[in-house]
Amino acid sequence: MNSVDLLTDLLHQAGMRRRLLGQRTVRPGVALRFPCEKSIGLHVVTQGEVHVHAPGLEAPLTLRAGDLALMARGCEHRLSLGPSVEGLTVETIGTDDAATPPEPGAATVVGGAYQLWNDPLHPFFREMPAWFVLRADELPKLGPLALTVGLLIDELRQRQLGAETALNGLMDVVFTYLLREMLARHAPAAHGWALAVRDPQVRRALALMQGEPARAWTLESLALEAGLSRTALAERFRAAMGDTPLSHLRTLRLQAAMRLLGNTDQTLEQVARAVGYQDAFSFSKAFKREVGLSPREFRRQDADERALAYRF
Repeated sequence: MNSVDLLTDLLHQAGMRRRLLGQRTVRPGVALRFPCEKSIGLHVVTQGEVHVHAPGLEAPLTLRAGDLALMARGCEHRLSLGPSVEGLTVETIGTDDAATPPEPGAATVVGGAYQLWNDPLHPFFREMPAWFVLRADELPKLGPLALTVGLLIDELRQRQLGAETALNGLMDVVFTYLLREMLARHAPAAHGWALAVRDPQVRRALALMQGEPARAWTLESLALEAGLSRTALAERFRAAMGDTPLSHLRTLRLQAAMRLLGNTDQTLEQVARAVGYQDAFSFSKAFKREVGLSPREFRRQDADERALAYRF
């Protein structure tokens, strides 16, 4: 399994949900607020120039037509035409708001939100830079990302039959290409998932656990299939990930468990066995220690939260 497969799998296993926010007009006198507590955000500037205001930015970030911005989960921000939001009317963007047509003198932005509702998050998402920006002049004009953005903008203008399906698919392609560019261009931390996938044997161990989290993995069995000794895998995995293989496996199992608790009516015993625990007791103990709720409490809370307007 290669790193692209790893990325595809982790996006799926994390239970990510997507919502196309459509085309938004940034008008004089108005700042658009994007609440992103549980979502990764994506903006493509299709016309004009906008400024991004966020608590983690030392100064407003300027984005021009053709620029793309990817923000990590929880980066709430505002968009405005000018470098200040003082005195501006703030309009909060909801997930079910109608898209707005372009206006003279305004800027337009196409947005997408990729929601990760429950913790614990996969290390990949915790390690994302708060803001990753690609400028239009950094993209090869005939490269796949620039071409996809061009198709996205054209689809917005044409609005032909099937536009909604096309727009959602194109936004997903832009999102995936941006993640690839982020992994390629953003210098990895001293340790973490982005660094670990650069080591073929560690990447192999990650892929094995991610592909079969319920399997009764041991350090010995992982090392054997990764082509390393037990000691070498332990040392290289910790050096790359800053964690142990079995601790990472626990995170993968709990993510799988949350997905089953939220999306099925399986019993706790069935969920426990499906994610690699011998019985419901040991599963419940591990789940509460990491999540802060028992599996039953989590299931009730998740069911209640599905009625929230901002949950996808």
